[in-house]
Amino acid sequence: MTLTEKVLARAAGRARVEAGENIWVKADILMTHDVCGPGTIGVFKREFGPNARVWDPKAIVIIPDHYIFTADSKSNRNVDILREFVKEQGIEYFYDVIDDPNGVWRFDPVKGMLRRQYGLRYAGVCHTALPEKGHTRPGEVLFGTDSHTCMAGAFNEFATGIGNTDAGFVMGTGRLLLKVPPTMHFYLEGRLQPGVMAKDVILHIIGEIGFDGATYRAMQFDGPGVAHLSMDDRMTIANMAIEAGAKNGIFPFDARTAEYVEARTRLNNTKRTYEPVEPDKDQKFIYELVVDLSRLEPLVACHPDPGRRKKAKELGHIRLDRAYIGSCTGGKASDFVEAARILRGRKVVIDTFGVPATPEVVRELQTTFWGCESIWDVLVNAGVQMTENASCAACLGGPVDTFGRINRPGIKCISATNRNFPGRMGDKESEVYLASPATVAASALTGRITDPREFL
Repeated sequence: MTLTEKVLARAAGRARVEAGENIWVKADILMTHDVCGPGTIGVFKREFGPNARVWDPKAIVIIPDHYIFTADSKSNRNVDILREFVKEQGIEYFYDVIDDPNGVWRFDPVKGMLRRQYGLRYAGVCHTALPEKGHTRPGEVLFGTDSHTCMAGAFNEFATGIGNTDAGFVMGTGRLLLKVPPTMHFYLEGRLQPGVMAKDVILHIIGEIGFDGATYRAMQFDGPGVAHLSMDDRMTIANMAIEAGAKNGIFPFDARTAEYVEARTRLNNTKRTYEPVEPDKDQKFIYELVVDLSRLEPLVACHPDPGRRKKAKELGHIRLDRAYIGSCTGGKASDFVEAARILRGRKVVIDTFGVPATPEVVRELQTTFWGCESIWDVLVNAGVQMTENASCAACLGGPVDTFGRINRPGIKCISATNRNFPGRMGDKESEVYLASPATVAASALTGRITDPREFL
């Protein structure tokens, strides 16, 4: 069996499963957020009754992150629904946006603007926050009401996005009926060269198979090249498995996985025990591709889908209006560090927005210094419009007052996010080009799509 089949067999209580089988799977974690949470709760109450109890209040994680820093009353109402449900059910892991529900907006005299004040418990973007808070563990099954839940596959677990109906059923029973996906094998060897990032790895792979080339399949990433990838790198790659249509992406377990998971579970006092899975030597795949990391170059996925891969150095003729660094894919601390390496001592020439994925990322950037400057200051001094309101922000467009949202047609934006279908970041007549944080930073300096190696 492959890694995915091993996890699902264990979750089904079976010795063996095969691709194409329909099996009942036990969930370890169900995650939902402010966009899909109210709908999931509605399904749960409709099907199980208004006074029903969730299957396990310690196995449900709720993280508001999409439409939170906005004056839109309907968006704020979504979080109110979550608060009521959490209180009713005694759900332990609810990372609320604010400590004081009556103090949503306050005037910041320094910035001269109203700011949404979040409390100490706020976690940030759900996919980045889940591992930070110790909820991603090897060998487990994680369901989430968001397509990029597959990001947690970096931790040797089966993680996939599900809809509100399925999530409502899981909320009530802790189980879900799944068809075992066949596995595509991506064998990574070598190591990335300067200026090339994990984002380039997954853009290369999606470019090879197409943005629907892995539909309802598992994407397994292994090989000697994995040892040279950080956990942030693996998260970036697994995150965009859905951009090829995959059911999930998954990595093998190793010492780096153990170090990260054990530190986070200990820090957050979450479940400490886990049992990783290893594939069989005679595992069977329906597709195999060898990727030599040392031969990859900075890439860009061109409008209007993630499969339109081209080399950054070939796109210098495309003029840009905006640059954006953020999201679960591109808003981790390491993403901003690589952008800062390019931007240090230079100035951007187009509007450039930076949205850290979590408050923890904000703190790390503000307290990690290069000489007398913090990484945060490097970015700000380069002209990047940074926000402390860690969230999904413009990655999903959101309400009209969302930070960084594209609010007018014709904008061409290069972005470290994960999806570039028309209207994804706001106006449907805009064009979004996906790239690594390094490529985004280099392009912000020139106002055109630029290979970051020009600044190394």
